[in-house]
Amino acid sequence: MNDGKRENPLCEKVEMAYQITGKKWVNLIIHTLMEEPKRFSEIQAYIPDLSKRMLNERIKELEDSGIIVRNVIADRPVRIEYSLTRKGTELGRALRAVEEWAEKWY
Repeated sequence: MNDGKRENPLCEKVEMAYQITGKKWVNLIIHTLMEEPKRFSEIQAYIPDLSKRMLNERIKELEDSGIIVRNVIADRPVRIEYSLTRKGTELGRALRAVEEWAEKWY
């Protein structure tokens, strides 16, 4: 009997991962944060074709997904940096395989 749920929960998890990584700019944002935390303007400078509005939207989605975290640094003036969570770092490592493939084939 099928109650509308999928037969294989693994497929749902894989589909969710592809929905996240399939959005434009997401993989590049994760790539920029792999080495160290960055401010909004630093991420945007790394990806110049990415608008402020879209970067803001993607950051919010990645925060909601638990992939990045917003860090408020109490300096004068207050600074905000974004960094990868453990979940985000592991995703970044998985995406490195795609980067290696791209280096080889493009």
